[in-house]
Amino acid sequence: QVRLVESGGGLVQPGGSLRLSCAASGFPFSRQYMTWVRQAPGKGLEWVSSIYSDGSQTFYVDSVKGRFTISRDNAKNTVYLQMNSLKPEDTGVYYCAARRPGSGNREAVSGYDYWGQGTQVTVSS
Repeated sequence: QVRLVESGGGLVQPGGSLRLSCAASGFPFSRQYMTWVRQAPGKGLEWVSSIYSDGSQTFYVDSVKGRFTISRDNAKNTVYLQMNSLKPEDTGVYYCAARRPGSGNREAVSGYDYWGQGTQVTVSS
C-alpha cells in the first residue's frame, strides 16, 4: 500500500532552519509529482511547493521563495524540503502529497492522491 512518511519537523527559532523529509513507498515514486502542503493553526491547507517527477522543475508559493528549497532523490524514494530563514508564520503541520503529472493545478490540494500524516513545524522564540 502507498505510504508517505514525513519527518524532520520540530521547534526552531526565527531565522533558523529545518530539513523535512518524506519517504515514499508502495507506488512508483519516480513517476509522481510531489508537493509539500502546510496547515497553520486554525487555517486551511496551503500549497507550499512542488517538484516535477524527474526533479527538473520546482515551484513555490511566493511567501517561501528564496527561503525554501524542494528536492528529491528518486533512488531513495524521498522528497525533501529545506527550510531556511524560518519565520513564525511558517508554523504549521507540513504534509507531503503525491499525484501523477498532468492531473490538475499544482496549487489545488484536492488534486493530490496520496498524503502523509504530517510533521509539525513550530517557529517561535
